[in-house]
Amino acid sequence: MAQAFAKILPKNINRELAHPDTFKNDESGKPLSLGTFCNQEVERFNILLNIMRTSLIMLDKAIEGTVVMSLDLELMFNSFLDGKVPAGWVKWAYPSLKPLNSWMSDLGERITFMRNWVEKGPPDTYWIAGFFFPQGFKTA
Repeated sequence: MAQAFAKILPKNINRELAHPDTFKNDESGKPLSLGTFCNQEVERFNILLNIMRTSLIMLDKAIEGTVVMSLDLELMFNSFLDGKVPAGWVKWAYPSLKPLNSWMSDLGERITFMRNWVEKGPPDTYWIAGFFFPQGFKTA
């Protein structure tokens, strides 16, 4: 499962590929609030993806026996067996009660939405439930 998840785990969102309208400034040179919000969400998703990627690699190595199976890795392994999102991921993730496989699919859809926002500019409609911090979107 660790290897399968590692293969389907999306790449980090690259802000350097941003559309000119994504992080543009207003007339006075200040960043627009939606661009700031998008930047914060992208950072949260990239942190989550990095943590997931690292833990999946370490779990795979622990199963092979090339590194010591730590308590955190054992708990992650047990979560996989139970079909639950590992606690180490939940700590850094958006709120969700979905089981592991559905959660992974949902993560992919959220990353796709955010990547499109960054690379193609602000969308016509927003998936508010797909954000880490929907209240921040409303404020922005």
